[in-house]
Amino acid sequence: MFDLANPPADFTDNPFPHYDRLLAESPVLTQPDGSVLICKHADLNAIYRDTTTYISDKKAAFTPKFGLDTPLFEHHTTSLVFNDPPLHTRVRRIMTSALTPKALARMEPGLIETVDHLLKIMPQNADLIEDFASTIPIQIIGNLLDVPMEERGPLRDWSLSILGALEPVLSPEQLETGHQAVRDFKAYLTDLIARRKAKPGDPETDVLTRLINGDDRGQLTEIELIQNCIFILNAGHETTTNLIGNGLALLNDHQVQKARLIDDPSLINTAVEEMLRLRSPNQFGNRETTAEVTIGGITIQPGTNLHLCIGAANRDPDVFDNPTEFDIARQPNRHLAFAGGPHVCVGLTLARMEGRIAIERFLRRYPDYALASGRVGGGRIRFHGYQSLPCVVS
Repeated sequence: MFDLANPPADFTDNPFPHYDRLLAESPVLTQPDGSVLICKHADLNAIYRDTTTYISDKKAAFTPKFGLDTPLFEHHTTSLVFNDPPLHTRVRRIMTSALTPKALARMEPGLIETVDHLLKIMPQNADLIEDFASTIPIQIIGNLLDVPMEERGPLRDWSLSILGALEPVLSPEQLETGHQAVRDFKAYLTDLIARRKAKPGDPETDVLTRLINGDDRGQLTEIELIQNCIFILNAGHETTTNLIGNGLALLNDHQVQKARLIDDPSLINTAVEEMLRLRSPNQFGNRETTAEVTIGGITIQPGTNLHLCIGAANRDPDVFDNPTEFDIARQPNRHLAFAGGPHVCVGLTLARMEGRIAIERFLRRYPDYALASGRVGGGRIRFHGYQSLPCVVS
C-alpha cells in the first residue's frame, strides 16, 4: 500500500507514475496513520468549495507535529492558508486589497527590469535556480513589502526552512531549523514593521503599509501581521521559484513544444498554465473533516486529516485529455495548482505574471539554452521543484 509518510525511494523526485497508479487503482486511500489520501480532481474541487465539512484549521494536526507554544505552531496556525473564517476572511480581504490589478500593473516594469538584469549577468554555465528562478520572487516580494535591498539575504533560507517543516516526516534537526527560522524572521519583521510605522510608505504600492493600516473594518493584531508577512514571503517564494524552474525544465525536455513557443510567443499564457498543471509547484493541500463523509466509496470519520493530492488531480484522465502529455496550447485547462474555492491562492495573478515574464524573456534571450547533467531535485514531497538546474546558455 502507498504510504505518504514512507513513500517509495523515487517518489520525491518523480511522483508522477505513482500518481497515475493511485488514480487508476486507489484514488481514495486510507493511510496507516488514519489520514486519507484523495487524488481525483472532482473530489478535490468539491472539498475546496465546502468550508463547513472540510476545514483548514490545523491546530489539532500541528500540535503533535510542532508542539504547542512553539514558533512553527504559532506561524502555521496563524497564517492565512491554515485558517478558516472569520480570521481567514479578515486577513484575506486586507491582502486582496493590497494586490489590486492597479498595484500589480505598477509592479510589472520592476519585474521586467529584474528579469532582464539577471539574464544580462547570467554566466554561460549557469544554474537556473540559483542564478535566475530563486532570485526573482525574493526581489519581487521584497519590493512588494519594500524590504531594503541590503536586508534580503536571509529571506530565502528562512522561507525554505519554514516551508520544509510542512513535509510529512521531519528530523529533529529540520524541526529545530524551522523553529529558529520563525524566531529570526519574527525578530526581523518586528523591527521592519516598527520602522514602517515610524515612516509609512504609499499604501497604493507598499503592501506592508497597507497591511499595517488594515481596512475600514479593522486592523490585524501584531502577531497576525508578522505571521502573514512571513506567509506572503514564503508562499510567493518557493512556489514561484518552482514554477519558473519546472517550466524551463519541461521546455528543455520537450523540444517540439519549446520550438512551438519560440515560434509563437502568444502561447506563453497557456504554456504557463500547462506548466502549472503538469508540474504543480505545490503538490499537496490538506483539510480536516468535521462530519462523517463518504468519498469514492470510502467512509471517513470526523476529525480525519485529508491529503489533497493536487499533483494527481491535475493528471486525472476524467478531466484532461492525454493528461501525461505536455501541451502548451492546452485548452481548457482546469488545473488546481492554485487550489480552489475561498482558499484559492491570493497571489495567483502575481505568480502567473512572474512565470510569464521570466520564461518569455528567458526564451527570447537564450532560445538555444540546454540543461546540462547534474539536475538536483528539490527533495520535497509537498513542494515539487529543483535545488539545482545546471544549464548552458549562449
